Amino acid sequence: MHDILKKLDLTDYIESFSTLLAREKSIILEGDINLHYKLINELSNYDIKAPLEVESLDRALVHIQKQGILKVYEIYEFVKIINYFNYLRRFNFEGKLQEWIDKIIIPTEINKICDYFDSKSNLKDGVDEDYDMVKNAISKNKEQIKQSLYKTINSSKVRTYLVDSQVHYINGEECILVRGGFNHVLKAQVLDRSNSGFFYVLPHSVASLKQAQNDLLNKREEILLKVCKEISSMFEKNLMFLKFINKEFDRFDHYQARLFFAKIDDKNFILPSKKKQNKLVNFSHPALTDAKPISIDFTKSVVMITGVNAGGKTMMLKSILSAVLLSKYLLPYKASKETTVGTFKSINAVLDDPQSVKNDISTFAGRMVEFSKLFGSKMAIVGVDEIELGTDSDEAASLFKVIIEELMQRDIKVIITTHHKRLAALMAANDDVELIAALYDEENQKPTYEFLQGTIGKSYAFETASRYGIPHNVVKKAKEVYGDDKDRLNELIERSSELEKEYQLKITKLDSEINKMERLSRNLQEQKESLDDEIYSEKSKLHKEYKDARDEAKKAIKAKLVKESHQHLNISHQKASDIKAAKVVDAVELKVGDRVKYRSTKGVLISVKGKKAFIENDMGMKVQVKLEDLQRSGNPPKIKAKPKTTVTVQKPASGHVKLDLHGQRADEAIDNLDKFLSDALLAGFDEVLVYHGIGTGKLSYAVKKFLDSHPSVQGYTDAHPSQGGFGAKVIKL
Repeated sequence: MHDILKKLDLTDYIESFSTLLAREKSIILEGDINLHYKLINELSNYDIKAPLEVESLDRALVHIQKQGILKVYEIYEFVKIINYFNYLRRFNFEGKLQEWIDKIIIPTEINKICDYFDSKSNLKDGVDEDYDMVKNAISKNKEQIKQSLYKTINSSKVRTYLVDSQVHYINGEECILVRGGFNHVLKAQVLDRSNSGFFYVLPHSVASLKQAQNDLLNKREEILLKVCKEISSMFEKNLMFLKFINKEFDRFDHYQARLFFAKIDDKNFILPSKKKQNKLVNFSHPALTDAKPISIDFTKSVVMITGVNAGGKTMMLKSILSAVLLSKYLLPYKASKETTVGTFKSINAVLDDPQSVKNDISTFAGRMVEFSKLFGSKMAIVGVDEIELGTDSDEAASLFKVIIEELMQRDIKVIITTHHKRLAALMAANDDVELIAALYDEENQKPTYEFLQGTIGKSYAFETASRYGIPHNVVKKAKEVYGDDKDRLNELIERSSELEKEYQLKITKLDSEINKMERLSRNLQEQKESLDDEIYSEKSKLHKEYKDARDEAKKAIKAKLVKESHQHLNISHQKASDIKAAKVVDAVELKVGDRVKYRSTKGVLISVKGKKAFIENDMGMKVQVKLEDLQRSGNPPKIKAKPKTTVTVQKPASGHVKLDLHGQRADEAIDNLDKFLSDALLAGFDEVLVYHGIGTGKLSYAVKKFLDSHPSVQGYTDAHPSQGGFGAKVIKL
C-alpha cells in the first residue's frame, strides 16, 4: 500500500486523513463497501463528537486470553471504548445505523467497571474501602511532610544556614537548600550539591515521614493489583465481547474519520460502481495546490494520453489511478458527484524507471518484468508512464500493441502516457481505445494543462527546448535534421486537434440548442394537454348547465297554472344566464425586462427564480410574487411630477427578526430565506438572525453562498454563542 501511495503522490493526503483516526490503523475498511457507504450517509445526519484517542488493545486481548493481569491504564483503554458506545446509544438513530448499534449489547458487569474510574483513569471513591483509606492516609502524610519542612524552614536555629525559604525537588524528593555547617543545628541527609557549593538536604524528621509515604504507596499498589486482578478475571469471561467491541470501535472510528475528512474542503464520497462507465468530473489531485480540475472519460479499456512535454500527462494518469484507489477504500476527495468510478480488484502503477545495477536489470527489462505480472490479473487497472521507455520506440510500439490487446481480453484497463505517435496510430483503429491529447498554447508558447479526447497530441519538443534556454540556432538545426515530412505530419496532427476542438464546440452548441428545443416542445405539449383537459371540462359543464335550463323550460311548458309556468321560466332564464365559460388564457413566456401587471400593480420584471418572480413597480418598490400571477403589460408608466415624500418605517423594539431553517432542504431553505429577506427589507429591518444549524455543513454552505450574491446584504457574521454560534448568521441589510 505504501508503495502505490508514494507513486501516486497520495502519501501526505493519507497521513492527513490518518490523524483523524482515534488510533493508528490501516486505511482499508474491510467488509461490504455498499453497507459502509449507507451507514456513513446515515451517520452524516447527526452531530457526533469524535472518540478519544485509544491505544491498540491487541496485546491486552492476548494477555487476557493467557489469564494475565492488566495494568490500570490498559483497563481504562477498554473503559474509554465502552463509554463511547454508551454515548452513541443516547442518539435516536434510524435505519441500518440503528440496527448496527442495537447489536452491540454491553454486559452489565462490563458497564459496572466503567463506573470505577474517573476521567483521569483513577479509581473513584467508594470502589474499594481499603484503597480509600490508603488514599486518605497518603494525603495526610503529604500534608505532614509539607508542615514538617516549613517548620524546619521557620526554625530560628536553621534560618542562619538557609540559602532561601523555598522547598526544592531533587531526584523526586522534597528538600531544602542550606550552607555548609548546617549539621551543627540540623540532622539531615544530603541529597545533592548545587553549583554554588550549597547542599540540598532532607531533614531526618521528614525522612521518617517519607518512609511512611513509601509504605503507603506500596500498599496502594497492592490494592490496585487486587482490583486489576478481579477486573482481568471478569474480562476473561467476556473476552469474545471485548474482541467484538474492539473491532466495532475501529469500524465506527473509520466512519467518523471519513466524515470529518469529507467536511474539510467539501469533499465527496464516490462509491465504486459495477457499471462499465468510468468518468472523472472536476477532479483535483490532492498533491496539487490550487489544482486546475480535470474531467476525463476513461470508460474504454485503453486510454492513451499523448502530446506536449510537461503538459500534465503524468498527473492525468496519476489522477485517474488516485480516484480509483480513493473510491476503492471509500475515502472522500475533491470531485463532482457526477464522477463515476468502476470496481477494480487491483491497482497497478508502472511509473518509475526500474533500472537497477544491483539486480543487473535494464530499464526495458524491468518494464517487461512488471508487465509479465499483469497477465495473471483480472479486473485490474494499470497506469504506465512513458510506455516505450528504455528501447527503440518503433519496435516497442509493435510489441506493446500486442501486449495491450492481450490485456484488454483479460478485462484489464490500461492508462498510458507516451510522446511517440506510432503506438497511438497503431491503436487508434481499435474502438475500445480512447486517444487523449494534452493541449498547447501556441500564442504564449506554454502548456495549457487541458486535454482533448479523440485525437493524437503533438509533443512540441522544439518549442519546449527553446522555452527552457536552448539556443535558437541549435533548435533550428534540429528541426532540419528532423525533416520536413515529419514536421508536416506534426502540422497535420495539430490541424486535426484544432478541427477536433472546433467539432467539440459545435457539438456542445448543438446539444444545447437541441435541449432547448426539446424543453420548448415538452412545454408546448404540456400546455396543449392542459388546454385540452380544460376545454373538455368546460364543455361538460356547459352541457350539464344547458340540460338543466332546458328541463326547467319543459316544466314551464307542461305547467297548467300560469303562475307555476312563470316560476319555471324564471328558473330556466336564471340558469341560462349563469352559464359562463372559463376564459382560456394562453401561457405567456416572460423574460427579465418585460413590462408586467400584477393585479392592479404595473412594473418591470427584474428577476425570475423557479416559480417566483421579482418585479419593480412604477413607484420604485421591489415586490416578490408568483410567476403564474403575472400578465404582460405594454403600457409604459405615466410620468407624473412626484411631490417630495418622506417615509418612516417603525421598527420592532427588539431590533431584529428571526428565521429558523433547521430540517429544510437547501433549495427550500434558500427560497424561504429569499422571501424572508424581501419582507425584512420592506419592513425596514436593518439586522436579522437566521438559524441554519451545523450538521453536515451543506445548508450552512448554501446560505453563505446565497448571502454572498444578494445585492441587499451588506455583510454577515456568525451569531453569538448564546444565539446559535456557528449554527446561525447575523445578517446586516
